[in-house]
Amino acid sequence: MSLPYRLIATDLDGTLLRADESISERTREALAAATAAGAAHIVVTGRAVPWTRHILDDLGYQGLAVCGQGAQVYHAGEHRLLTSVTLDRQLGGLALAKIEAELGSVFLAASRDGIDGDVLVGPGYQVQEGPLPYVFLKDTAELWAAPLTKLYIQHAELDDDTLATTAKEVVGALVDVVVAGPGVVEILPLGLSKATGLSLAARRLGVKKTETIAFGDMPNDIPMFGWAAHGVAMANAHRDLKAVADEVTTSNEEDGIAVVLERLLGAA
Repeated sequence: MSLPYRLIATDLDGTLLRADESISERTREALAAATAAGAAHIVVTGRAVPWTRHILDDLGYQGLAVCGQGAQVYHAGEHRLLTSVTLDRQLGGLALAKIEAELGSVFLAASRDGIDGDVLVGPGYQVQEGPLPYVFLKDTAELWAAPLTKLYIQHAELDDDTLATTAKEVVGALVDVVVAGPGVVEILPLGLSKATGLSLAARRLGVKKTETIAFGDMPNDIPMFGWAAHGVAMANAHRDLKAVADEVTTSNEEDGIAVVLERLLGAA
C-alpha cells in the first residue's frame, strides 16, 4: 500500500485538534497508517514551540514540526530548534504605531523567541480559555525587552478580518498580518509564512512540494496551500481558505483528516 503523497502537512487548531485539544483515535490511526505506507507527517502550526510540544509528545511525534507561523523548525525527537526567525522589534514597534494611528488603540500580546519563550499578554487582550500558559504584563513596554517571533493584536470594535485587512493596508510594506484563528490576528516578519517553514522542513526531509498534501482551516494556511500540491480545507474553515482549497473535507470534529487519508489509502 502506498500514498500519492510523501508528506502530510497538518495545521493543529481547528484541523488536527478537536475543540478540546484532543486528537481522535480515528485520526491517529489514519496518520499511523499513512506513515506506515511511507509518508511523513509534519505539524505546521501558528503556535510557537512551547505551546506545541505537549501535543507532539502526546502523539509520540519524533520528527520535524513547523511552529510559530513558519518562524521555527523544531526537531521534536531531539527537543531542539533547527531554525528560528524573529521579528525586528524596531520595525514591529513602527508597524504598531502606524496601525494605532489609523485605527486607535489595540490590545497587544507577543510571543518570545526560543524553545521556552513565553507568550506575553498586555492589558485588555482577551486570551482564549484553555491550558496554554501565558504571562500577564501590566506594562506593555516589557514586551520589547527580548527577541520576539510575533505580535498579536485585538481591537475593541473591529472583527478579525477587518482588523487584519486594514492593518495590512497600512503596514503591509513593513510586516505581514494574518488571521490565525478566532481572536488571533498576528504581526509577522515580512515574507514569513507557513510555506517558508514547510519548505525548509521538506528540504531537510528530502521531499518536494509536488509530493505534499496540506490540511488547514484559517487564512494563515493559504501560503501553505499555495506551496503544497494539494490543499484540503476543513468544513469549519474560513471562507478565504476554502476559496483556494483543492477540496473541502469534513470538520475537525468529524475526523476530516482521516476521511481524506482513508480514501487515499483505500485507492492506493
